[in-house]
Amino acid sequence: MTLRLTDDDEKILAELAREEGISRQEATVRAIREAAARRGHEKAVQDLSLRARTRYADLLDRLAQ
Repeated sequence: MTLRLTDDDEKILAELAREEGISRQEATVRAIREAAARRGHEKAVQDLSLRARTRYADLLDRLAQ
């Protein structure tokens, strides 16, 4: 797989890799995994929030008055 980056993105990636003491390949893989984990966490929070708002809708309405 070939990853095409702008010069600015290449510099950012190189800096991340240097700071972590890892290769650019490893920095890329870690960034992908971290983004996926954040997305999964955000989805879980949204789902739990919706369930709580549904479950406590009456109470929330009364508190809003």
